[in-house]
Amino acid sequence: MTARRSVPAEASQLGVLHEFLQEFGAAAGLAPARIQSLELALEEIFLNVVMHGSQPGTRPHVEVSLAVDADTVTMTVEDDGPEFDPLSLPPPELHLSLEERRVGGLGVFLVRQVMDSVDYARVAGRNQLRMRKRHAG
Repeated sequence: MTARRSVPAEASQLGVLHEFLQEFGAAAGLAPARIQSLELALEEIFLNVVMHGSQPGTRPHVEVSLAVDADTVTMTVEDDGPEFDPLSLPPPELHLSLEERRVGGLGVFLVRQVMDSVDYARVAGRNQLRMRKRHAG
């Protein structure tokens, strides 16, 4: 089973993507805990594109693809903004106090924690972040 949705990179579209994910999850028979992991990852990545993924005067489009097989659900988030690999960010220094930590990076860290695998590629002028979560077993 696969599904795809494309939206402009605007915070107001988060509800559209949330509904899309909920409908897909229900149709695929995914457990609520799996859907929640996907929602968290999607929200973090989508809002990063909204806030940081465009040059002045432009608004990227974001395409979210979902696919489920026997034991894994794959979510791919693609945008046509400037090239940026979020996985290249250094991990946050969680041992430091809040005052000592650099700003940013916690969202990507969180995505890596809730998903089983996360991969980045630049494909045909688009950023592509592929996230996988096992749903069986």
